[in-house]
Amino acid sequence: MSEVLVVVEHADGTVKKVTSELLTLARTLGEPSAVWIGPGYSDAAAAVLGEFGAAKVYVAEGAQYIDHPVAPRAEVLASLVSEHSPSSVLIASSADGKETAGRLAIKINSGVITDAIGISADGIATQSVFGGSTVVHSKVIKGTPIFTVRPNSTPPVPAVTSTTRVDVTVPVSEVAMKAKVTGRTVAQKDGRPDLSEAAIVVSGGRGVGAAEGFSVIEALADSLGAAVGASRAATDAGWYPHQYQVGQTGKTVSPQLYVANGISGAIQHRAGMQTSKTIVVVNKDPEAPLFELADFGVVGDLFKVVPQVTEEIKKRA
Repeated sequence: MSEVLVVVEHADGTVKKVTSELLTLARTLGEPSAVWIGPGYSDAAAAVLGEFGAAKVYVAEGAQYIDHPVAPRAEVLASLVSEHSPSSVLIASSADGKETAGRLAIKINSGVITDAIGISADGIATQSVFGGSTVVHSKVIKGTPIFTVRPNSTPPVPAVTSTTRVDVTVPVSEVAMKAKVTGRTVAQKDGRPDLSEAAIVVSGGRGVGAAEGFSVIEALADSLGAAVGASRAATDAGWYPHQYQVGQTGKTVSPQLYVANGISGAIQHRAGMQTSKTIVVVNKDPEAPLFELADFGVVGDLFKVVPQVTEEIKKRA
């Protein structure tokens, strides 16, 4: 089978969930090989990659690959594509992932498809575009296909294999070093899953009414082991931090379950969550546009409905 390169997303040496999804998807396209860029590779990381079918792991471990934003990653990948001629390259659809994909496409003179939510065995990608109103099927017809894939698009399925480490050293060009990372601040964790990768997301919108109103949203999220999201109206009002905004100008999520509370469903918000597998909407306005997307809907006051749901979930936990 042809080789498929999968770029590993990791933080502090820990492999992120989206990588297991990409490896699962890669197995339908060929033989997955993981690409680890930056320090932190360990036996624990190798075990996770092997659990999901990466028989080979290319490791470019030098600090120089992360001391400069994005550009060195593209150079490492371009070198691997040139040397090993993979059938395709899979990258997580994060901000850095999409920039990496674009830079790589230029370097290897190949086509790129971003924000795929599925890829068939013959390389046809499925995308949800125009705010989720249209589904598009696309195929790269030039060079080595490069895909960025949205998190939670593919359920991770283990396929345990032993991994072989292959060390890679690629000189970083002067151009790639023109921008330099001058410092890093560790993000404060609240104990909840990362919003972009969470299997369940509970969001609040204008109907929450105030920052204090998000306590009922957080309580429901914690009972489900979910991430908390917010609409643009809520974050612009200062009720919840902007890094939790779901929407076209915020984060795009595609969880197994999305619970929207007090969110009317403007196109900006729909664009960020429309590919969720199951959508539950709680809103006192029966004409709220988000009900058009809902698999299940409750017309009612979220401050009455949500606490009851939370209590019922706690009883069954």
